[in-house]
Amino acid sequence: MTKTISKNDALTNFKKARSLLDKIVRMVEADEYCIDIMTQNLAVIGMLKSAHQTLMENHLHHCFSTAMKSKQEKRKLDMAEEILTVTKLVNK
Repeated sequence: MTKTISKNDALTNFKKARSLLDKIVRMVEADEYCIDIMTQNLAVIGMLKSAHQTLMENHLHHCFSTAMKSKQEKRKLDMAEEILTVTKLVNK
């Protein structure tokens, strides 16, 4: 999987999520059925999680992998710390 394809996949998911989020706002404003709104909300969450996963995989395969091959120990430690920070945020 190439970097461009991964980022395009993530971008597609972000755009779909944005569009669906706009729909959810209209649904709330129109006082539509709560379960329908929650269902759409879960769809947005799924799209955002998918985009996040795609970006993480891309980062690990390219940026992180390149850093680990580097001879710069600080760069390696910084990259590992970034991954840990993002992983902690996901698990909150």
